[in-house]
Amino acid sequence: MVKLEQMAKKELKMTAVPDPSTEEKIMAAARTVFLEKGFAATRTRDIAEAAGINHALLNYYFRSKEKLFQIIMLNTVKQFFSSLSVVFNNPETSLEKKVEEVANYYINLLTAHPDIPLFIMTEMKKGAKDLMNQVGAKEIVMKSVFIKQYQQAVKEGKIQKLPPVHFLMNVLGLTVFPFIASPMIKGLVDLSDTEFTSLMQERKKLIPIWVKMILKAT
Repeated sequence: MVKLEQMAKKELKMTAVPDPSTEEKIMAAARTVFLEKGFAATRTRDIAEAAGINHALLNYYFRSKEKLFQIIMLNTVKQFFSSLSVVFNNPETSLEKKVEEVANYYINLLTAHPDIPLFIMTEMKKGAKDLMNQVGAKEIVMKSVFIKQYQQAVKEGKIQKLPPVHFLMNVLGLTVFPFIASPMIKGLVDLSDTEFTSLMQERKKLIPIWVKMILKAT
């Protein structure tokens, strides 16, 4: 271990200052490994191997697995909610258009990174719930133009009188849940990964229609 640390220090001296590209390489590798294995099953040695660096160098940049995980988890949750804020707070788009944009955004995001929702839910269940406060998720959603438009539509009798949380669960459930349940769905109807992706692309058009039917005033 001493020799490894000396090698790491020697490598860092050659660069004079910590190399941002090395940090980025470690972060990218850590994200991949954490998403695949979760926090408990991941070793820092796994991350170092995935990043193509020695273990001591990883420890120089990030002192512990816990610290690195907190950064990855925070960034992942931020990614999940950041674009949502832009969509939800656009005063120029209608409620219906926002539903369409949310479906498009999340299906595109989760097609590229299908492990994100299960990773977030699993790790938050284990004790990372304060991350929601750190990224301001409640303010992003519950104080948004999106919610105000929903409440106004209810007031005007255009849609059913339901608490906004039901509306949010319907939109996110229709969009996000299929990715969480994808192994079961693929197994039930013998779908390949490509066929599942095509199915999710179809949902971009279907989800706004379904949500409109659910909310239709009676």
